[in-house]
Amino acid sequence: MPTKTILCLASYEKGHEFMRECKRRGCVVYLLTTKDLEHADWPRESIDERFYIPDLYNRNDVVLGVSYMARTHVIDRIVPLDDYDLEMAATLREHLRVPGMGETTTRYFRDKLAMRVRARDRGILVPEFIHVLNYDALRSFMASVPGPWVLKPRSEASSIGLKKVHNAEELWQSLDMLGDRQSFYLLERFVPGEVYHVDSIVWDNKIVFAETHKYGQPPMSVMHEGGLFTSHTLPRGCAEEIELKALNQKLVEALGLLRGVSHTEFIRGKEDGRFYFLETAARVGGANIVEVVEASTGLNLWAEWAKVEIAGDDDEYRLPAHRSDYGGIIISLASQEQPDTSAYNDAEIFWRLKKKSHVGFVLSSPSLERVKNLLEDYSRRIYADYFAKLPAPDKPTS
Repeated sequence: MPTKTILCLASYEKGHEFMRECKRRGCVVYLLTTKDLEHADWPRESIDERFYIPDLYNRNDVVLGVSYMARTHVIDRIVPLDDYDLEMAATLREHLRVPGMGETTTRYFRDKLAMRVRARDRGILVPEFIHVLNYDALRSFMASVPGPWVLKPRSEASSIGLKKVHNAEELWQSLDMLGDRQSFYLLERFVPGEVYHVDSIVWDNKIVFAETHKYGQPPMSVMHEGGLFTSHTLPRGCAEEIELKALNQKLVEALGLLRGVSHTEFIRGKEDGRFYFLETAARVGGANIVEVVEASTGLNLWAEWAKVEIAGDDDEYRLPAHRSDYGGIIISLASQEQPDTSAYNDAEIFWRLKKKSHVGFVLSSPSLERVKNLLEDYSRRIYADYFAKLPAPDKPTS
């Protein structure tokens, strides 16, 4: 197979293992990132050339810059390493006619309104929602769908920018503050319940690998109310796992993801016990979910994503042999700038978070009960040893 050249877009420092795997497989790897990330800890040994631009979201500048680069550099694949780079990667693919997901399909994985409309139209259960556009339609929605509701930005990632709205007066006040940005939001019925995520590898529109997990607290609650971020693998073969995997396959087919990886969230309604689709992304999961999957299976989703991209139309992706153990994660803000976690020394610790003013661990064990017991024990200890709380950010921090 001829050597492929991979252009990676990164508005945040991430995707190291993706680039390493590309290089291990003989690819030429280019990195396009922002000037302020020039001195970040990139895997330089795996990158053939690095290119910098002041703003990776300026469509005209990026298109012109990459087109100029393409005069002397062949580009076979364009891969966004962060959720915020998906749209720019699609724009570049369309402009340069490089294979991969185009702008229309990309909207299903970036635009929370587009993905909901598509899922609903394909028979997937979603909480009642409405585009923040026509005021009469909004009044009718609030009259027929009891509050509280969630005001959601259409193109942010995770729980960034979400606001819980309890009544009509509160909504109109929020919309006044948004001004001309209102149409970039949707309003959705707030569904109390437990949140799950499914992390998948997709080949030819079929899920060839999926791990199902359950958050300790919904990410929205952690971000806006404070607390510890936790998640763990679901019991193998349980009814929840079976149903979530089936829903996930139906969603992938509905949204048209041909090849790649995905991170999808569902909520199980407290009142009716049904699974509702919340959101999805054509990328690996954030918040170190990749390490959780690797802890339970031995597979690194960044590396597997690289293999999928390299295979493309020219080869076949083959899922490696892997384990079926259990993983868990716990992360907290820390009151100390460089917290000392040496007292946490259980053999099940697979990975430690090394980040300023944070503490975190990923756990691995053949026993789910052991993982859950450690998460419970570490939760108590972290609250006593490190816990800190800050206001929810209005934009991503990493």
